[in-house]
Formats: sequence, C-alpha cells, structure tokens
Amino acid sequence: MRHFFQTAARPSYLRAAAMVMFAICLMLPVAGIAQSDASRSVEGKVYGPQSAPLNSAVVYLQDSKTNNIKSFISTQDGSYRFGQLSTNIDYQLWAEFKGKKSDKKTISSFNSKKQLVIDLHIKD
Repeated sequence: MRHFFQTAARPSYLRAAAMVMFAICLMLPVAGIAQSDASRSVEGKVYGPQSAPLNSAVVYLQDSKTNNIKSFISTQDGSYRFGQLSTNIDYQLWAEFKGKKSDKKTISSFNSKKQLVIDLHIKD
C-alpha cells in the first residue's frame, strides 16, 4: 500500500487538494492567536482617604456599548481585576465603599494597551 503523500500515482488535482488542506491546518493555530489578541484586561487597587488599600470595596466596570455592568469586590490588599475585555468598546470604571465613590475613569477603545493598570481613590 502506498503512502498518501506519495505522488507518483496520484493525479495533480489530488496533490493540490492535499497541499491546500495541509496549509489550512498550519494556519488554524495562528487564527486562534489572532482572536485572543482582541481582548485586554484592567487591574489595580482601590485606596481610601489616607492612601490605605480598601478591602471589600466594590469596583464597577460599565460597557459603553450595552451599558452592562460587571462588579468585583476588592481583595484584602485592595486589588481588583477584570479580564477578557473587548478592545473595540469603551468602558467606565469606578469604585464604591461605604456610600462613597471614586472618580470615574474611562478606558478608551483607542488605547492599544492589552494590560491596563488603573488605581482608584475614594476620598472623604
């Protein structure tokens, strides 16, 4: 039995089809990488009036396209993180703690950074 890629007995159109399929298989992982480049993340810390990290502050992220809001409760050291954000959408980011709010920060779709670090400060 002959190997599939032995070309002596195969017509040229079968060789061409096999080469096209092989090329497509080689490109598939590249397409997966390109799709993952279409996302970014934002992280940072929430600080209180004396620049102390705030545990259990609620951090909000609002999608400007759909107005959907995601939330994250800051960790012991005041950290938060949102991942898998679209690079084609603007976002508003702010924090709340015991009825007080930080200023809103805008994450622009024109910002090309894939990983953003934004600290939020809640004042008296």
